[in-house]
Amino acid sequence: MIKVRTGHAVDPEIRKQGSSGGVISALLTHLLESGKVDFVAQIATTQQNPLANELQISRTREDVIRAAGSRYAPSAPLRTLRDLLATGQKFAFVGKPCDIAALRRYSEFNEDIKTQVPYMLSFMCAGIPSMRGTYEVLEKLGADRTKLTSFRYRGDGWPGMTRAVQTDGQSFEMDYNTSWGTILGKHLQFRCKICPDGTGEFADVVCADAWYGKDGYPDFAEHDGRSLVLSRTQSGEALIQTAIENNSIDVSNLLTKEIALMQPYQVLRKKVALGRTIATFFSRGRMPIYRRLGLFRASIMINPIIWLRHAWGTYRRANGE
Repeated sequence: MIKVRTGHAVDPEIRKQGSSGGVISALLTHLLESGKVDFVAQIATTQQNPLANELQISRTREDVIRAAGSRYAPSAPLRTLRDLLATGQKFAFVGKPCDIAALRRYSEFNEDIKTQVPYMLSFMCAGIPSMRGTYEVLEKLGADRTKLTSFRYRGDGWPGMTRAVQTDGQSFEMDYNTSWGTILGKHLQFRCKICPDGTGEFADVVCADAWYGKDGYPDFAEHDGRSLVLSRTQSGEALIQTAIENNSIDVSNLLTKEIALMQPYQVLRKKVALGRTIATFFSRGRMPIYRRLGLFRASIMINPIIWLRHAWGTYRRANGE
């Protein structure tokens, strides 16, 4: 089942901290305060390094707010999964679509996950840049990465500004279209290029930027933030409903076809995923195997020339060209 909505957090502080409408943070806060989970496992900035990510155990609204916001850098939220399960407590897990897919698959072999992780939340992912991308952003900003006190990829608006603050009080800003569109997006890891699931197909709830359109493309000018909200399972839909009733989120129904207008890149990547995967095999002699994702059906929904162009581009990248 899939039910699609747009929405935002009702709590103004949560909404301000979120990259879009703060819906994920609002749902997590609702889960904690209603006692449905004991804690949340989510990625946040490390205390020691404003550029690095770490898994944070959130038990309060304040913890969730601290972890809010987009993190366009590598993270490994499943690295300490055994320790999380060893607590014996119930928790919500937030991760990239690939993290959720791995956890869902592992749950077929580990019953503890089914009982201890009742909610898996994700967000639409366009790929994870390497740290070289972040370093290039800082270089373009003119900031010294050895003197940073804080760094945000987005914030204080939607999509919000990239902002670096140094120990000497200097601050530097860059708009989202420049940071992601001209720098970070060029540093995506190769595995992200051949990933067929940027939309969190195995999560209970998935959120994304519900971009407004302009001339057939997403408009990255500043607007009031809003999230695209998909419930993919019965437990995910039940969570959305209770959050609405609890006045944690405010939503409006949306037609499924509208997703393509808000997230056109995700539509494209699904249609070319099979071609990119096959090209990887011809280049490197091996490729990941994807099942039950409808990749063949998606492939025949795109112009063959575009499909071949993406396959050829992947072949060249896989050869290091």
